Parts: sequence; C-alpha cells; structure tokens
Amino acid sequence: MVLRWAEQRTPRVVAAYVPVRGEPGSAAMLDALRGSGCRVLLPVVVGAAPLDWAEYTGADSLDPARYGLLEPNGPRLGPSEIGAAEAILVPALAVDHRGVRLGRGAGHYDRSLPLADPAARLIGVVRDAEFVAALPGEEHDVRMHAVMTPGHGVVAIGAGDAGHAV
Repeated sequence: MVLRWAEQRTPRVVAAYVPVRGEPGSAAMLDALRGSGCRVLLPVVVGAAPLDWAEYTGADSLDPARYGLLEPNGPRLGPSEIGAAEAILVPALAVDHRGVRLGRGAGHYDRSLPLADPAARLIGVVRDAEFVAALPGEEHDVRMHAVMTPGHGVVAIGAGDAGHAV
C-alpha cells in the first residue's frame, strides 16, 4: 500500500513497525513504502524510555530482538528521529472514530509520539473489526489522525473527519 495525502503527495519519511504475533501489516508493506521512495524508520525498544529508531533497508536489515520483535540492525538514530517522519504507522489493538488508540500497555508509543512533528499524520493500523465506534480515552492520549485497515485502506478519523479517505 502506498500512502498518499489528499493532495496526492507521498510522504518522504514514514515511521512504521514490523508486525509480530498476528499484528496487521507486513514486511511487504515496508518494502512497498521503500519502493515508492519513502525512507522507512523502524522502532528499537530501549526499556521504559521512548523508542529509538533505525532505518529499514530491506528484510536482511532485520535481526531478532527482545520480546519476539524484529528490529533493524543499522545505526541507532535516537528517539528524536521520529520527528523526521511525515507519517507514523502505529500498531494498535483498536482505534475508535475519535482517534483514541488502545495499545499493548507498555507505553512505548505514548512516550514516543510527543516527539513527533506536530504536522505528522498518525495512522493507527488495525484489522477491520478493531476500528470501533468508541474506546475510553483520556485528555493526555495522543490521538490518531487516520486508521489503516485491510478492508478500508487509510481513512481519516477524528472530530468531523470519520469516514473520509486520506
């Protein structure tokens, strides 16, 4: 899937993730992003701190890591590198129509997303059934701007936006 904004511009830098344990997404999606000219950043888990980031340069750039994850084996770029991303694909257990995201509870993205460029598009990636009407949310939660599902593609969400293609 190629990400394009309403103005038909492909982002130059996308922060993504390598799906594990049945999460939606695929290495093919990462390769498609690279093939469309995007620089792809992947997270590196560093304990309770914000995520570190490294560039994805292909399947051979991934190594097994803690928690059953695959992480890039290239140079670590630091937690602030997320600020270079114009789009951030965020794994989720569920996302609601207001942009509230339910994660796995470790808080890695909660610590990392505030470091993103405020203009970056935050896209929660879920299965069709995990895009729900409402989830409990708090004011400090970082809201998603869009949701990506296998059946719907990328759809803008949030106040007044639910249901419009990005």
